Amino acid sequence: MPGMAASSRIFEKIHLSEELFEFYYLEWLTPIDQENLTDYTARIAKNIHHENPVLIGVSFGGIIVQELMKIMTTRKTIIISSVRSNQEYPLKMKWAKTTKIYKLFPTNWLSQIEGTLVKFGSEKQKKKINLYQQYLSIRDPKYLDWAFENVIKWNRNQADPSIIHIHGDQDEVFPIQNIHQAIIVKGGTHAMIIYKHHWFNKNLSNIILYDTYEQLD
Repeated sequence: MPGMAASSRIFEKIHLSEELFEFYYLEWLTPIDQENLTDYTARIAKNIHHENPVLIGVSFGGIIVQELMKIMTTRKTIIISSVRSNQEYPLKMKWAKTTKIYKLFPTNWLSQIEGTLVKFGSEKQKKKINLYQQYLSIRDPKYLDWAFENVIKWNRNQADPSIIHIHGDQDEVFPIQNIHQAIIVKGGTHAMIIYKHHWFNKNLSNIILYDTYEQLD
């Protein structure tokens, strides 16, 4: 399950043995009016047709796969650049929930800034926008409003110890100092599923297949 506003293309650089694994990619659905996270996740679950799957979710997708665990049996659940409970949120996200300031967040500003940078920005900025357009392709304001609110309001306050958590020590969205009991990827940012794909190609198979493994490099 990809991260917020992202398509499954974020996994395109992850290459594991096709003799050992079958890959199925979930995509974001357009939320129904006033749809809560539980009902939304139930609709996502209808696209999972295998018993006892291994679920992997990135960022908000990591929250979705944890919600899926409530309604299906999984062999293993792995989250990347995410959190196992709202206790791992940074202070600004906790503050946003308390004050409800997230309701004032204008999600359509993303497209406006993007257009300005493409027209007037530096070459470096334009390259970043090109990557943004490539991987973060979901721009529907209805979805973005829903997703942002449901991340902030996620009510899990106790981590499930069975969940395997992979996290970068340079994550700018969920800072590493708030994260507990994770496999740490050195130099990994919030977008490390793309930029640290070599690490995942080297280590993810063993994380999926085995219950114990040595410290990973």
